[in-house]
Amino acid sequence: MPDTLEVADPLEIHTERVRPEWIDHNGHMNVAFYLTAFDEAAGAVARSIGFTNEYRKANNIGTFVGDYHIRYVQEVMEGDLLRFTYRIIDCDEKRFHYWQEMYHADKGYLAAEAEAITLHIDMSVRKVSPFPREIYERIRAIFEAQKDLPLPKNLGRQIKITRK
Repeated sequence: MPDTLEVADPLEIHTERVRPEWIDHNGHMNVAFYLTAFDEAAGAVARSIGFTNEYRKANNIGTFVGDYHIRYVQEVMEGDLLRFTYRIIDCDEKRFHYWQEMYHADKGYLAAEAEAITLHIDMSVRKVSPFPREIYERIRAIFEAQKDLPLPKNLGRQIKITRK
């Protein structure tokens, strides 16, 4: 991640086109592929922070997702171009909590929201371990730049049937 990257707003690093194999019997993107698309977008951000394949192999490190939630807002169709925003909600020396939004790139509407907690894993013992200083400083810098943004309305949302 360049030192000059503007991070005071949610990051926008990734776009993705809805692939034909992601379409289900209802003619729209299947729920399973929302996770795939969000994961691709999160991977782009992770690589910009320093979680490259070279880093993982050289240090025998992985990242695991400790918790993941998706909220589906509006359907997307085959061929639609998606854009993703990403922001770090909180972090410590071993994990970070992030929020993503998926938008229809051409029409501008919010298609889905996701939140997750990523864990830094020492693969030799398969346990959560501290980030290297340089990577933690990058994560922390993004968090510090974004921490005063209003929290997403659906952050930590509980799944339930809303009654009138």
